Amino acid sequence: MEESDVEQASLALMDAANDRDPVVREQVRKSLQTLGKRRADKILSMCRNYLVKHPKLSVGHRVVILQTIELVVKSKIDEISYQKVKGIISLASDEMTRSKEVVPDWQQAASNILVAVGNKHIKDIMEEIFNKFQSGVLPHFFVVQTLSNLSNSNVYGVVPFLGAVLTTMLPMLGMARQDNMKWVFSSALFHFSESIMEYLANLDKAPDPTVRKDAFSAEIYAAYDILFCNWLQSREAKLRLTVVAALGAMSHLLAQDKLEEQLPKLIPTILSFYKKNPECYAISKSLCQILDASVSAGSRVLESQIDILLPALHQQACTPVDYCNPPTVKNHNEVLRCFSILANTFPNRVIPFVLQKLEISNERNRLGSLAVLKHLINTSTTIMETKKLLILNSIRQPMLDHSNKVKKMVVQVISAMAHHGYLELEGGELLVRFIILHCALPDTYHRGDCPPDLEEVTDEALRSMCESTLHLLATTVGRLTDVLWPSLFCYLTLAQYTDATTPLCQTLILLANKKKAFMDPSLIIDFNAQSCIMTTSITILLRLI
Repeated sequence: MEESDVEQASLALMDAANDRDPVVREQVRKSLQTLGKRRADKILSMCRNYLVKHPKLSVGHRVVILQTIELVVKSKIDEISYQKVKGIISLASDEMTRSKEVVPDWQQAASNILVAVGNKHIKDIMEEIFNKFQSGVLPHFFVVQTLSNLSNSNVYGVVPFLGAVLTTMLPMLGMARQDNMKWVFSSALFHFSESIMEYLANLDKAPDPTVRKDAFSAEIYAAYDILFCNWLQSREAKLRLTVVAALGAMSHLLAQDKLEEQLPKLIPTILSFYKKNPECYAISKSLCQILDASVSAGSRVLESQIDILLPALHQQACTPVDYCNPPTVKNHNEVLRCFSILANTFPNRVIPFVLQKLEISNERNRLGSLAVLKHLINTSTTIMETKKLLILNSIRQPMLDHSNKVKKMVVQVISAMAHHGYLELEGGELLVRFIILHCALPDTYHRGDCPPDLEEVTDEALRSMCESTLHLLATTVGRLTDVLWPSLFCYLTLAQYTDATTPLCQTLILLANKKKAFMDPSLIIDFNAQSCIMTTSITILLRLI
């Protein structure tokens, strides 16, 4: 395509970018991006000139042109001339701040260009931003938003500037009166804190390995004080949750003595938000960060908060998880992480609490308690080692529950226990028996019928799960081979396990083949020596026939 053809095609596309049909606008963006991949400098110059020559374009029209610039920059940043980059920075900065009022679509599109350029030319971007981020003057909303997004997208580039950014920002916090400015500052502090922690965790990759946490502690504490004492009391729910999230991230950067001083006020305050907000993910994540920071700092105050922490966290663990609603899944995962942190630090407080909750015969309570127990078995292996017999004894109570939902969770807990050496201990055979007993469940519904409640765990579903679990135990948990062989033969001759014959035989075949492959002498069974008096080679043969 000739140069003149490129210009004509590009101008025609830019004129069409104001089409009312969003499908057309999207196609214009894609077409301009395609041209930009071939002639990046040319298309960027034309986009810039088009915006300069048409200062009164509608917002929607300007947004399409700005989005085109962003897409081209993202795909061709290494090939764009430095002079062109400087021009793009100047244009985007002007577009972003031309209107003092917040016009989200327009200003966000311009901000995105600065973030995209900042992944390669961070010093030039920061120089431009500092021109509009002056001490004593409340900055434009999107100047702060851009700094926030930059710290998220280019951690190693931005963190070395954050000392200066925080020093300049602190006086601005007291000047913020509107909720949207408080929100953007809180969001920025959240991202700054997360970026600093990521930088410090990867100093071997960092451009300046001399950066230390205490370089930010004083400024972060001053900001923390404003957020905790003033902004947290806002009536605006969105702002409150953003402040809560920021406090959690900032806790890692507080000096140890300041964190210790704040914990008796901070933890009860964060917990109180569970009652005020239907969406709890931000609260649980913040709490998890605070607990993690406290444990890392060797807090002596944290144990005094256990009595209010555990009931609140347990209540969250018992809240049903809607897997079609990602925030509820994320909240559940953060709550489980909180239990892990506390269990690894205070096992003698946390584990008895969880096991005691298993005794309460309430479906929701048991499901939550079992979910916590399963998580601790999988994640806190060392701590749980001395609690194995206690856990084996405590799991018997929920095994008697009549709810299939509870039984399903019990099976998941048993599977976790199997992988961590519980089933070889005294009492472990009861757990194996529980699995086999539920492999023999009858059908609940006739073929073709559907359960009226989609969340119901039918006997068929529970039976299928137990059959799969038995198969997995035989194939993936090597240490269980000698637990299952030859004891599974005992169940073949007992009437109550008749409907489990097929999965039992399939499992025994797997075990036999495994022992045969390794020429294990225990493959040959002396049934006279077995504890199951009803099982002999003759009774098994007759049963199978």
